[in-house]
Amino acid sequence: MSRGLKERTARRQENRDRRPYAIARYIRIPSSKVKFVLDLIRGKRYEDAVVLLKNLNKSSSPVVLKVLNSAAANAENNLSMAKENLYVAECYATAAPTMKRMMPRARGRADRILKRACHITVRLDEIKVGNVKKDAKSATKQVATKAAATNATTTAKKETVKKEVKPVANKAIPTTKAEKPLTEQPNTVKPLGTKAVATPKKPATVKTAATVKTTTATKASATAKKPAAKKEAK
Repeated sequence: MSRGLKERTARRQENRDRRPYAIARYIRIPSSKVKFVLDLIRGKRYEDAVVLLKNLNKSSSPVVLKVLNSAAANAENNLSMAKENLYVAECYATAAPTMKRMMPRARGRADRILKRACHITVRLDEIKVGNVKKDAKSATKQVATKAAATNATTTAKKETVKKEVKPVANKAIPTTKAEKPLTEQPNTVKPLGTKAVATPKKPATVKTAATVKTTTATKASATAKKPAAKKEAK
């Protein structure tokens, strides 16, 4: 049983999490109510989390604020870390032992009352300056590339607008039959899909009284001359 015990303890000490933390035990609030507050401050900077907890209207926010300040004090005093560079790395609430009580009801019966409790743990970590600088440099590079791309697109658009459109030469009017299209040439088969051009109709002549008299007079003179011509032939 004792074989390798020292080696295991040494290995456990090497792999121990050395980040600053604080634990509040046996808090008389259900863990389900504390988790709503812990979800809001997880991953945020220490200063932002403090401001959020001070202005939050929850029953568990003062307790979580005390645990957060205790963890920050441990980081500052034990590990010589600055509070400005800290952020909430981990925060969780686990169930503590519940107290059972009885409430008398009608007809000699009793109902059980469960008074729940929880343990709140907050673990902080220091923001690494090197990673922050790298992120800032990458962000500036992305902004510069985007600006260059937008400038290139705007210049290309301006160049296309500045290009002059070449004037199209007017086509000569066809004079011979060969130059005219098939629709205008006489005695040619029109291609499919072409509409027939309607020929203009002549305006109808209106007969007046004078024209009617002249036509009747000419007809009468023509009938009178015919028998005379027959007699001369005999």
